[in-house]
Amino acid sequence: MRDSTIRAVNRLTGRWVETAVDGAESTVLTAAGVWPLLAQLADGAGGPAREELAGALGLPPERAAAAAVELLGALGRIRGLDAATGLWAHQDLPLDPAWTAKLPEGIRGTLTGDPEKDRVALDAWAAENTGGRIDRMPARVDASTLLVLASALALRLRWIQPFTAGPGEAYEGPWAGREFLCLRRTTSLLDRVRVAGTTGGRVTVLEVVGDGGVDVHLVLGEPGAAPGRVLRGGVDAVTRAVASVDGHALPEGAPGPGLEVGTQRSYSREPRLAVETVAFEVEGDHDLMERARLFGLQTASDSSAGHFPGISAVPLALNRGRQSAMARFHAEGFEASAATAFFAAVGCAATLPPYRVRRIGVTIDRPFGFLAVHRTSRLVLAAGWVAEPLPYVHQDPDEDDDWGDEDR
Repeated sequence: MRDSTIRAVNRLTGRWVETAVDGAESTVLTAAGVWPLLAQLADGAGGPAREELAGALGLPPERAAAAAVELLGALGRIRGLDAATGLWAHQDLPLDPAWTAKLPEGIRGTLTGDPEKDRVALDAWAAENTGGRIDRMPARVDASTLLVLASALALRLRWIQPFTAGPGEAYEGPWAGREFLCLRRTTSLLDRVRVAGTTGGRVTVLEVVGDGGVDVHLVLGEPGAAPGRVLRGGVDAVTRAVASVDGHALPEGAPGPGLEVGTQRSYSREPRLAVETVAFEVEGDHDLMERARLFGLQTASDSSAGHFPGISAVPLALNRGRQSAMARFHAEGFEASAATAFFAAVGCAATLPPYRVRRIGVTIDRPFGFLAVHRTSRLVLAAGWVAEPLPYVHQDPDEDDDWGDEDR
């Protein structure tokens, strides 16, 4: 992937989370699923619609189609990530061969004009390409639909070092007095935690390493900070748009949200990073047309004229655009899926341990953000906010967790 494309997608992620995440409820979104569709639309757009789409993309429209193909191809090569695109056109809609020739490989389907029959086909495609986690296309086809352009992303990874799950409770803040599913682990790798000063205030970023090329970063802001600005600050931190300080260089005390830095006695010479966070399951459903200006779609949605002469000689305007997404963060790993469519343990001892080592405690027990990030390119694949933790459910210890039984 070109650096310019990665920066463009990450900029769209940052702008989107700042406007869409208000903290009132949990959500998840992926600009990586929207951006290539906008690029394909920009390639076939004309007039003001073309210029608006180019502004949202952050790339010239003449480069958009090639960048979309390159991005989707690169996404498909990331271990643990499946990416797909689909195009469905009404059987009577002529498409410009020059436009379709530049689309990435994927489904080329036909809309019959029968909304029920077309809905079944589109829903089946969404379910198949998200591992069944998104079971329906986010926008509904109707008799007026002439063209559907869609993408699907499905990510699944396991942690290199799993967490231990058990009951947890916050003693202050929004989750005080509630029992939730707490995830705990320790490591000697202090650089897994960083603190960055951002436009939204200080943020603490905890990196949780996956077994493929994708990691998940948990982002905790200052109490009372605006969630959208916290998450945008997290995007800036993980993409290195702003400087950050890792655990080796953090001063003692409380240098960042949720952090305690000090020393402790130990039988090992290695430092300790002790983490307590929460398991979560979140969903997001986004009407992209509600933020038409953000996505460069204000003119393209004006139905009084056609805006895509490079797609078809028939005048076309966008009337719907939605994304459905989900994410799960558990003791063993993480998964996220999105479908986007335009319709368009420590023992105790009797003697004093001989070593004094650096210890950092990270406690995430109030609302926070998360980012799934491709390790080498720093492309943000998914972003979300956790307003509510998973509750701890007391169960029979002999009852199996079905995580390990699922196909990876």
